[in-house]
Amino acid sequence: MHDEDRKEAVSEQKPENTPRSTSQLLFEIFCATLFLAMIGLVFYNALLRKVFNSSYPPSEEWARFLFIYITFFGAIEGFYRKRHIAVDMFTNLLGAGVRKIVDVLAIFCGMGAMALLFYGGVINVLQTMDTYSPATGVNLALINGTLPLMAFAALFLQLRDLRDCLKKHSDCKG
Repeated sequence: MHDEDRKEAVSEQKPENTPRSTSQLLFEIFCATLFLAMIGLVFYNALLRKVFNSSYPPSEEWARFLFIYITFFGAIEGFYRKRHIAVDMFTNLLGAGVRKIVDVLAIFCGMGAMALLFYGGVINVLQTMDTYSPATGVNLALINGTLPLMAFAALFLQLRDLRDCLKKHSDCKG
């Protein structure tokens, strides 16, 4: 990266202590609630097994469902904040023009992957519309619906990234 590119990237980064919007705060509270509920259910079931030598089977299923929700909502958060895993060891060696082309191609590849996940997720939801979980009786379409929801959100956020990348004069990161 050239010195002027570094200065531009540093100037565009948002400080970590910027005030949160109400929607960000509500999303974080939602995710924290899901996480604490999952931990509570697992702890409750472990306590029942160790102390009373029994268990509550729906708690394992609810914990699994909450883990699925946390995973996919965490993926949305990662795409929103651009904190997903990116290996840029080789693209950092490229010049700004070539890197921009590579970044645009990478965004298109990511959009293609998210489109496939969305399509497959919708098919999965449609196939499980009449299927219910054994212990809790929850319709599995509600659980499997997190995949197309995450893929749609990620696809939308990648469109934002593509717009930002095409607007910039140098590379697309930042």
